[in-house]
Amino acid sequence: MERRILHCDLNNFYASVECREHPHWKDLPLVVCGDPWLRHGVVLAKNQPAKLRGICTGQTLWEAQRLCPGLLCVPPRFDLYLRYSRAAREIYGRYTDQVEPFGIDECWLDVTGSERLFGPAEQMAHQIRREVKRRLGVTISVGVSFNKTFAKLASDLKKPDAVTVLPREKMSRMIWPLPAGELLGVGRATRERLAHAGIFTIGQLAQSDPKMLRRMLGVCGEKLWLAANGQEDAPVLRQEETPLPKSLGNSTTCSRDLTSREEVWTVLLALGEEVSRRMRRDQLTAGQVVLLVREQDRTDHSYGAPLVPPSRSGWVLAHRAMELFLEQYDFSHPVRALGIHAGGLFYQGEGVQLNLFEDPAAAARREELESRVDQLRCRYGKGILSRGTLMRQQLVVAKPGFSHFSIPGFHLNDR
Repeated sequence: MERRILHCDLNNFYASVECREHPHWKDLPLVVCGDPWLRHGVVLAKNQPAKLRGICTGQTLWEAQRLCPGLLCVPPRFDLYLRYSRAAREIYGRYTDQVEPFGIDECWLDVTGSERLFGPAEQMAHQIRREVKRRLGVTISVGVSFNKTFAKLASDLKKPDAVTVLPREKMSRMIWPLPAGELLGVGRATRERLAHAGIFTIGQLAQSDPKMLRRMLGVCGEKLWLAANGQEDAPVLRQEETPLPKSLGNSTTCSRDLTSREEVWTVLLALGEEVSRRMRRDQLTAGQVVLLVREQDRTDHSYGAPLVPPSRSGWVLAHRAMELFLEQYDFSHPVRALGIHAGGLFYQGEGVQLNLFEDPAAAARREELESRVDQLRCRYGKGILSRGTLMRQQLVVAKPGFSHFSIPGFHLNDR
């Protein structure tokens, strides 16, 4: 029996919530954006009037304001958006227990087994669309298809407040003419490599030699070929079946361009602590760290290295990221933004290869210290303990962390 998969996408989510909370904003061009004074002035979401003015998600605020003088700009309220997201998922859960989130504003639903109760999948999609609009005051677009990839593509074809059905027999007519970058899993770098090989549409990707794609893109190339041909069959997970994440990360645009390694270390220390806190919360350990660097002109670089032994210490993550920075970056341009991603994740307690050149007792003491700091912050607030370095240099928006130590190899003192 062929599956019936829905992809529910809350339209212009952040902006729609703000208009729902402030009805008098509904007909005004509005964007939700970061703080331009902290150099976070990027459009996170726009409402329909702003979209009609040519404003796009990801634009800088000054570009958006140039397109639309008098544009209404509001700061994000993520706690509020999360409440709306959870309320939408409660509605989805009335139709199936297979509800898999894909970000805060998107979910897949497998309703194959629900048709006996609620009718055909398309009928359910319209019921869900109407109920979300009535109860939450925001709209969704729903794609209906036979797998996750094409259900998501279908939801993008008609917006806002719409249902689009994509049966298998219409795949070549509706999907194959679309640009290859519309396919889930095709990012900018992959799109450029495909274009270099003369592959510009999903149909061209589907008709390519899968062995050639594997040589060019590795195992991802073969997966993309299967997806383009409608052969992707990944299950829709239940909410309690959250898979192990591939990575956890945090990044920030700094309040001013960084021109010294001392400033870079300060930011990496704050980022490492936040990533470490999230790993400790989820009982995860990392075997790899990736450093992201954005230059003044918005050119991006990424550098990765293994963690030996694996760790979830914020200091270890920041220290290894700083080593990567000193090895790879020459400061030919000032640094605008930094990020740290922890990869190669596994659950704490699984067997790991120890490092003969590191004192395990020192690592255990560091883990104990950072765990206690997390507990204190959880109980009394993040500002209860602060690192001296982060108090001296206000380069990041994140709350400062805490502990005192020297930094081997950098000759910087955190006191």
